[in-house]
Amino acid sequence: MNLIIVSKQHGQTKTLSSWWVVVFMVLCVGLMTAAGYAGYSWRQHIDKPVFDGQAADAWRATLLAQKEEVGGVRDATLEQLQALTVRIGVLQARLTRVDALGERLIAAANLEDGEFDFSVQPALGGPGSEAPLDDRFVAPDFMATVEALSERIESREQQLELLERLLASESLQGETYIAGRPILRGWMSSRYGYRTDPFNGSRAWHDGVDFAGKDGSDIIAVAAGVVTFADVKSGYGLMLDINHGNGYVTRYGHTKTLEVAVGEVIKKGQTIAKMGSSGRSTGPHVHFEVLLDGRPQDPSKFINRTALR
Repeated sequence: MNLIIVSKQHGQTKTLSSWWVVVFMVLCVGLMTAAGYAGYSWRQHIDKPVFDGQAADAWRATLLAQKEEVGGVRDATLEQLQALTVRIGVLQARLTRVDALGERLIAAANLEDGEFDFSVQPALGGPGSEAPLDDRFVAPDFMATVEALSERIESREQQLELLERLLASESLQGETYIAGRPILRGWMSSRYGYRTDPFNGSRAWHDGVDFAGKDGSDIIAVAAGVVTFADVKSGYGLMLDINHGNGYVTRYGHTKTLEVAVGEVIKKGQTIAKMGSSGRSTGPHVHFEVLLDGRPQDPSKFINRTALR
């Protein structure tokens, strides 16, 4: 078989042998086969799904892991918030105690009203300025800040408690300091020392001082203390003793009635009895003694001295 090729330009013909025809046909068939295979492969690629079962399982596993991680973070956050809530409650309780201590110290120290006010925020101020970029505020760790605040509150609380104890000790010393008269109204009718006995006229020693007044008027404690005796005593009539510590005892005799009992804690200026004339007495009055370690002292030294503040 021969293949004749005719040229359009020159009208010439060229004859190809059968061998070249075979080669040409093989090439055409090969190209058609290759084109068909390429088209089939492309079609198969287009029809194949993007997400198969394995990809879906992988995505599902990833989402589950992320969900568990988020749940863990949420639980840890809730635990921290609960712990922080408890911590803040403790700090609020401490602040309340510090405020109460401050108010008591203000009263104990007799400070002027308004000088310290624990119910308002402290006054602060100053001109505003733009800080350099390197000095800008950087937010500290929140829990570390809470702990630092807790330590500061605890330190202030300890200082206030110490100051309160010192003031209380000073106040107690002032309360137990013997000073003043055992009556609110009346006059001194007999002094300490030798005198003429009102019953027999002889010279006799008097261990205390007498304050005369109206029958039934108040007899008051000249210092804070504890009642150690409250009963009838020979010569003294109805009498009571108050122990003030440090060896000091005050005695009140010839009373009409007693307003306190043994073991009772007495405040300075408290009414402890009513004036009368019980025992060896010529009229309504109170016999007042001051004893140090059981030995009588001159009461006028305590009556006339200024009370501690």
